[in-house]
Amino acid sequence: MYSEEDLDSAVAAGIVTAESAAAFRAHVAGLRRTPAVDEEHFRLVSSFNDIFVVIASLLLLTSVSWIGSTVKPWIGTLAACATAWALAEFFVRKRRMALPAIVLLVAFVGGTFFTFLELLDGAGLRFAIASFVAAVAAWTHWKRFRVPITVAAGAGALVGTAIAMLLYWVPTAIDWISPMLFAAGVVVFAFALSWDASDIKRETRRTDIAFWLHLLAAPLLVHPIFKAIGMLSSHTTAGEALLAAAVYFVLALVSLSVDRRALMVSALGYVLYVFTDLLHKTGVVSLGFALTALIIGSALLLLSAFWQKSRVVALRWIPAAIAAYLPPAR
Repeated sequence: MYSEEDLDSAVAAGIVTAESAAAFRAHVAGLRRTPAVDEEHFRLVSSFNDIFVVIASLLLLTSVSWIGSTVKPWIGTLAACATAWALAEFFVRKRRMALPAIVLLVAFVGGTFFTFLELLDGAGLRFAIASFVAAVAAWTHWKRFRVPITVAAGAGALVGTAIAMLLYWVPTAIDWISPMLFAAGVVVFAFALSWDASDIKRETRRTDIAFWLHLLAAPLLVHPIFKAIGMLSSHTTAGEALLAAAVYFVLALVSLSVDRRALMVSALGYVLYVFTDLLHKTGVVSLGFALTALIIGSALLLLSAFWQKSRVVALRWIPAAIAAYLPPAR
């Protein structure tokens, strides 16, 4: 099984020409009867060995952290960081294993955060400083290993840094946490679109980077929206359910326009909750979730089957100057 990264590497090495690679992609897309741009795929597992390596890595990281923490908690997390980097040198840089790359990146950046959180225990800006150092760690990891999820990890750490600093200097800002999360979501979403715009054909590693950024932006955007319109209360009304459906429809239009499904997936749980709660209040207790899941699941499968045709309709509402930066509908 070959990835887009492997194909790009073959082109760079002169083994195949760029024209041959493009023809190969078109041939595969024709066999699948769906454009490659429509698949929004990302490399995760190439073989069971990926899972095997992840299990072994987690065992090693846990044991190293546990043993180190018997001396000092920060020594345990620091040892885990060093171990994660050392493992990445072989399994990521040399073997190019996707799933271990993700796990080891999270272990390294997360371990860095908790190491400085322990070292700065009692300091007023400990969360902000730890988040910022984690962002620097993500940047360092990116320069060495170029794992696509690293950019999203760094962006998430910077979001945590900004919010932690604001809450430290303005404690009353805790009442504005949802707007702050939404603003951060808008920034990350725009950042993800900039990566998408640089590869609208979805053929390079840039689309993988954008994929993870969209996954980060989606909950930052969706949660504040549903909270602001009262969807998280336990008193769902028919009007609120209709409003939730309207919001989800708008999110679906945005998802179709940018050809990313993260927003719809992030909002799905809220919609399921709202309509299940509404059915419970109307007396449909035992089958409330089942009926809701049946209707929404069927609708999403239908949308997936006609995704590109739906995109054609959605893109008609987008100005041509903006649509030029979006993946074309086919």
